[in-house]
Amino acid sequence: MRKDSRLSRMLHVLLHMARRDGPMTSETIAQMLGTNAVVVRRTMAGLRDAGYVRSEKGHGGGWVIAADLAKVSLLDVHNAVGGPRIFAIGSENSNPDCAVEQAVNEALDDALREAEALLIARLGKVSLAELARGFDARCEGMIQK
Repeated sequence: MRKDSRLSRMLHVLLHMARRDGPMTSETIAQMLGTNAVVVRRTMAGLRDAGYVRSEKGHGGGWVIAADLAKVSLLDVHNAVGGPRIFAIGSENSNPDCAVEQAVNEALDDALREAEALLIARLGKVSLAELARGFDARCEGMIQK
C-alpha cells in the first residue's frame, strides 16, 4: 500500500520557502519533489486557502510564505493539504452479528482512536518554527564540520 506523503512533502517545501529570499515557482517545487507542477499547484492551493502561503503572479512570481511559522502547526498543514485519516488500518464489518468480529472491532477501534488522538495532539504541538530551528541547527552543524 502506497503511503500518503503530502504532509512530509509540503513540510519540506515550506521549510525551503521559509529560508528563501524570493518566491518559488511551481515548476521549481515540482522538480525538487520529483513530481508535476500541476500536482504542486493543486496541493499548494490548500495551503493558500488556509492562509499559510500566497502566490505571486507574473515574472519573478511564485509561492511565498504568508503566515507566521510559530503559529502554524504540523496538524494545520496536514489539514490544509487534505491529508487522509491518520491511520488507514481499520476493522472489518462484513459480518456485524458475529461476536468474534464485534470483540475484535471494539479492541481495534479503541486502540486506533487512542493512538490517533495522541498523534493529532503531538502534531498540533509542533510548529513550523520548531522545524525551521531544527533545520537551521542541522545546516550549522554541517558548516562547522
